[in-house]
Amino acid sequence: MTAPTDYLAALGAWKVRRLTNLKAPNGWLNIIGRYWLEPGSATVGSAEDNDIVLTAGPAHVGTITEDDEGVTFTPADGGEPVRLQLSKYKPPQFDVDSLLLEVTSMNGDNALRVRDKASTAPANFPGIEYFPAQPEWRIVADWVPFEQELTVNTSHNIPTDVVATHKAVFSHDGTQYELIATHGTPEAPQFVIRDLTSRDSTYGACRFVYGEDVTDKTIVLDFNKAINPPCAFTEHAVCPLPPPQNVLPFRIEAGEKRVEMA
Repeated sequence: MTAPTDYLAALGAWKVRRLTNLKAPNGWLNIIGRYWLEPGSATVGSAEDNDIVLTAGPAHVGTITEDDEGVTFTPADGGEPVRLQLSKYKPPQFDVDSLLLEVTSMNGDNALRVRDKASTAPANFPGIEYFPAQPEWRIVADWVPFEQELTVNTSHNIPTDVVATHKAVFSHDGTQYELIATHGTPEAPQFVIRDLTSRDSTYGACRFVYGEDVTDKTIVLDFNKAINPPCAFTEHAVCPLPPPQNVLPFRIEAGEKRVEMA
């Protein structure tokens, strides 16, 4: 089936945005480290006398302190301490010189993730290869409410508990399948999937698909927009793995292919 010109144009624009976001200062290509935090204070910087030694940035960035009330960052230049507003879905970020730092939270534990905005990695990234666009892989599925608590494993073997509220139900080659949305937002539910292309063509752990045009009864799954997870680009990301229901026994030759990182 030939894809309509307007669909190809929209998909092309989406791919441009996707690459721009990956290469952005807060993207996934310039992360230089992720460090679990423990109660107490830890100094951060590129000098060897720090508790957390970075591979780039100022010799002394500051001190990060975790206590019963949360996490505070105190700049090394004598600036005022900043109490960070921790959030599972939108980690607090702050800049120090060429660094972008953020504190992520998972299962009640916090970690400091550091990006180097001066890194050459984004500029040197060769891009992502895609399967040819196929309109038949843009599927309108039934959007079925249900509630189920799931324990989802991650790329770093850190199980996390999630509450799923909906599943997408669709047919492929005469067989009905159900995909559970485990993350995302009501407007863009996130499906963590794996299919048989993971054996040879796509990232082995999983890919992400975000639902579109969500109504109370239907949802669009466009597998031409199936993307590599952050952990395909950096070892410093923690990505959810698919629940068993989302491991599909057929090939989805659509969306992003496996990337080769240096």
